[in-house]
This record gives sequence, structure tokens and C-alpha cells, in this order.
Amino acid sequence: MTIALDACPALVLNADYRPLSYYPLSVWPWHEAVKASFLGRVHILSVYDRVVRSPQVEFKLPSVVALKEYIPLTKRPAFTRFNVFLRDRFTCQYCNHRYSSHHLTFDHVVPRSRGGRTTWENVVTACSECNLDKGSRLASEAGMRPRHVPRMPTTYELRESGRVFPPNFLHESWRDFLYWDTELDPD
Repeated sequence: MTIALDACPALVLNADYRPLSYYPLSVWPWHEAVKASFLGRVHILSVYDRVVRSPQVEFKLPSVVALKEYIPLTKRPAFTRFNVFLRDRFTCQYCNHRYSSHHLTFDHVVPRSRGGRTTWENVVTACSECNLDKGSRLASEAGMRPRHVPRMPTTYELRESGRVFPPNFLHESWRDFLYWDTELDPD
């Protein structure tokens, strides 16, 4: 049975052999990995058994690639809905239940109607039910205190939070690169 090409994404590592991101996991479709390889932008660290052919070349599809040039992490993470969820580990800060992203929203601790701003320090992850319960009241008025004081995370903290959420697909050749700093089992 031949593996479909779309089932052969490549794990993309920075030049320090760490993933560019854990959540979402940094992967490229097979054709991007092949293109980067031919352009000399990556080192191929592992390959699939699947090959692609042109009239002149037969090429095994890369399963793990490392960039030749290091891309430094940004010092300030982007303020996005997804990054707020990731900072709060997809957990409602009021009821402490974990949800998938499509069941979450974010809440202004100090409501916008009361002068609250949309910033790292005033926004928390909330489920729809808790967000509706709190409404446009202050957290203290609603008797709903966030579990953690909202603050801007570091890029490193977001990266580490992402490691908690393994992706749906993990090729066996990726494991050595995704969990390289975990303790090894003794023989």
C-alpha cells in the first residue's frame, strides 16, 4: 500500500534542532520540504519510505528537516486569541474546565464598557457559559475571579505550553526531535 503524499508532512526544526513551534506543531507539506531541500535551505535529518520522481531524479520524501539558518524567537509574543488560549492552556479561567478552542472565547476582566482594554493584562480565556454569566460586570461583582492573574507570557512560556498538547499525527521519526530533552529510559 502506497502512502498518500498528503500524509507525508515534514517536521521543521530550527537550526538548533528544536521545533519552530510545538502548538501548532511546525510542519510543512511534502512539496515545501522538497523545494527547501533543493534550494539548499534545510538539512534532511530523516526520510519517509515514500519517493517522488521527476524525469531526472528520484527523491525520498523528507520527514524531518532542520533549517540551515537559525530563526530567533520573537521577544514579545503576538497578542492573538490563540495565544491567549495557549497561555491559559485552553482552560476557562473561571470554571477551570479545559475545552477545545472552538468552545472558548476570551473575557475582558475589566469589561470594555467600563474602560477595559484588549491587552494581555486584561483578557483571559473563558468558556461561553462563564463569559455570559459574568457579562459586563467586574469579576469581583460577579463573584468570578480568574484562576490566574492575566499577564503577557514570554515566547518561551508559550512554547512550553504548546508542548503539553501533542498533535494528532506524530510520525515515528519525529519523536527523537520533539522530546529530545525528556529523560531516557535506562536499559
